[in-house]
Amino acid sequence: MSYNTFGHVFRFSTWGESHGPAIGAVVDGCPPGLSLSEDDIQPFLDRRRPGQSRFTTQRQEPDRVRILSGTFEGRTTGTPISLMIENVDQRSKDYSEVAQAYRPGHADYAYDAKYGFRDYRGGGRSSARETASRVAAGAVARLVIPEVSILAWVEAIGGDAIDPARFDPAEIGNNPFFCPDAQAAARWEKLVDDARKSGSSLGAVIACEATGVPPGWGAPLYAKLDAELAHACMGINAVKGVEIGDGFAAATLTGEDNADAMRPGSNQTGGPHFLSNHAGGIAGGISTGQPVRVRVAFKPTSSILTPVETITRAGEATDIRTKGRHDPCVGIRGVPVVEAMVALVLADQKLLHRAQNG
Repeated sequence: MSYNTFGHVFRFSTWGESHGPAIGAVVDGCPPGLSLSEDDIQPFLDRRRPGQSRFTTQRQEPDRVRILSGTFEGRTTGTPISLMIENVDQRSKDYSEVAQAYRPGHADYAYDAKYGFRDYRGGGRSSARETASRVAAGAVARLVIPEVSILAWVEAIGGDAIDPARFDPAEIGNNPFFCPDAQAAARWEKLVDDARKSGSSLGAVIACEATGVPPGWGAPLYAKLDAELAHACMGINAVKGVEIGDGFAAATLTGEDNADAMRPGSNQTGGPHFLSNHAGGIAGGISTGQPVRVRVAFKPTSSILTPVETITRAGEATDIRTKGRHDPCVGIRGVPVVEAMVALVLADQKLLHRAQNG
């Protein structure tokens, strides 16, 4: 059995392949009565859309979304919301060599081993093209959590990180890297350009912060908020690591350093005042009311022009270089995808909390 559905109460399933006629998502469990149109979804897809700069794949997809069901007179009905995005710029001929040999680092061999055959055109179902469906579903999820603000950015590319002292959220939309540090963005232009021109690729780290999450979302054991976020983000194509709060760095701290000490809060909030947020806004699997913080590591794009040793389907040794149009750093366009997955988890956890606690 293959799993194509995520969530408990607020659920979504994605469908389609990179070079099929269309991709899409079906969102189920969305509360009725929410105002929803294509215009509420399109801005998020536009942020992820390919071909907007020389630093991303040059595949030209408008990524226009259509709502096929689940709304009436501009409002959600509580029934499944079907979303469709047409594929209009496929070049399947670019993958003729991939049909005969496996791309190292990609899912080619693993898919063949599991299913006995594979759609080699652009990676088929394993293509990052599928993430457009998640972004569309995430836009619907944001309507369920209007109290929450979600912002992600690229923190590092190819090991070159931003300077936290120069963090400016207004800069994130001013450059093609979703970078909050203007000086780092300027450096990354050459870094990514050099990788692209040499036929190689680079990895990236994305950070995401959700503010306005009230205390109490999540569960003590098998639906921990941090576990659900890790599950969601690890399910994104090319992701190889997820941290909540300080993550691995917490292992280097002492107990007193790592503790998020508390003092009495104001009468307006009713909650405590935290002196730090090493836990990333989650304790015991449940939100504390602090900002929820996630960091996500993306590996370098596996489809590269540099020849790499591999084998054919028949098990013979060969080299392969992947033609076609590919992101020199797939993590760049991962920013709206991470935001979407965080929104989907938080919407689901809000409804789960409401179901148990009223």
